[in-house]
Amino acid sequence: MSRKLSSRIGIIGAGAWGTALGKVLAEWGHRVQIWCYEGECAASINRSHVNNRYLMGVRLPARLRATRELGEVVRDKDYLFLAVPSLYLPSVVGRIGVLPELSEDGPHIGVLSKGLVEYGGKIVLITDALEDLLPGHYQDNLVYISGPSHAEEVARGKITGLISASRSGANAIRFRELLTSEHLLVFSSLDVAGVQICAALKNVIAIAFGILDALSELSEDFGDNTESLLLAAGLNEIQKLGMAMGATHPETFSSIAGVGDLDVTCRSRYGRNRRFGREIILDHLLEPYGGIDEVIADLGRIGYFPEGVVASRYADRLAQVHGLSLPICQGVYRIINRDVDPAEEVEHILGRLSRLGGG
Repeated sequence: MSRKLSSRIGIIGAGAWGTALGKVLAEWGHRVQIWCYEGECAASINRSHVNNRYLMGVRLPARLRATRELGEVVRDKDYLFLAVPSLYLPSVVGRIGVLPELSEDGPHIGVLSKGLVEYGGKIVLITDALEDLLPGHYQDNLVYISGPSHAEEVARGKITGLISASRSGANAIRFRELLTSEHLLVFSSLDVAGVQICAALKNVIAIAFGILDALSELSEDFGDNTESLLLAAGLNEIQKLGMAMGATHPETFSSIAGVGDLDVTCRSRYGRNRRFGREIILDHLLEPYGGIDEVIADLGRIGYFPEGVVASRYADRLAQVHGLSLPICQGVYRIINRDVDPAEEVEHILGRLSRLGGG
């Protein structure tokens, strides 16, 4: 594969995924600057070329530089990737949206964050909120990037598939060409709504999968068959909400954006949401909390960020808005909100799936 021309790239968010992508792009010869919220994280990347807080054991190229200044990471860039957790994304983008660097000659913007956001009193897709916060020329031009892509494997050069989705076909292809390499296989899509719903809800299903996975160690009632039942029913829920939220291509849900990302998020040892679900059972993680609001307020101290916690609250509300039955997503919300016993709720979810014909 021929070497691409060097681009100036900014990444807002030095979590595992933002750091991994920055590493890969810098190794390809691009000039990459990454924004870190924590000063010690920026210092570690610049001085020691590691990000041991979010991507342990990975050596970063000297070409990847870190900063704590938002204006600096946006200035004079060809591409800008947004990689902060969805819970904080609107506030961060609100800060950069007023910068003169985002003029019509400003960077093309790709979104890596997974989830849904509360904006204007509604639960909306990430790109819908961002288009309102950014200058008008970004309307219908943002690119959403997703797929089964654990940062730990991307950073180590494992072959990975991604989806580059945008209402602008030209921009979807532009990011596809930027990211495609021997180890990153990138496909373009126009179904920006469907891809985002897949990315948000797979994290909720993964929490349920983690709970079930832990319960299978304590009970002979659950096994591989049960987990596959949960995955299939979870994919059904993702598709139901996706179509209600404006997905345009049913095949999105059977692509790597849907079934591919769902499978790796649920089954991989790197899955933070799966881990969170397991810890609900094995470590009684929820016991100190009175409900989901307290859990969300404390996510920064848990040590990792399971996006499915926030997404479960939003999925429950969207199910009510659209008149949908989403037993797994709504059950995960009830568990995290301390409304039900986790083991009993799993039994209830499986029973509902049977009565509803799989969800």
